[in-house]
Amino acid sequence: GQKPTRAAIRGSIARRFDVESVSVITYRDVKVTQVDGGFEVAAVYDHTSPFIGNISFTVHFDKTRLVRR
Repeated sequence: GQKPTRAAIRGSIARRFDVESVSVITYRDVKVTQVDGGFEVAAVYDHTSPFIGNISFTVHFDKTRLVRR
């Protein structure tokens, strides 16, 4: 939207996580920091899921985006 705020960005992320049933992280785990020209939205997490026996999969996610004003 026009001139996003930190609260609006967090609310949008919370709604999206709810609709998409994201349960590995919460909207509180996503960092929204104000920078020149907008907000930097960053999500960094690791998730390990068991597969078979002593084999598991680990995913490392590190993504940052700039939301301009």
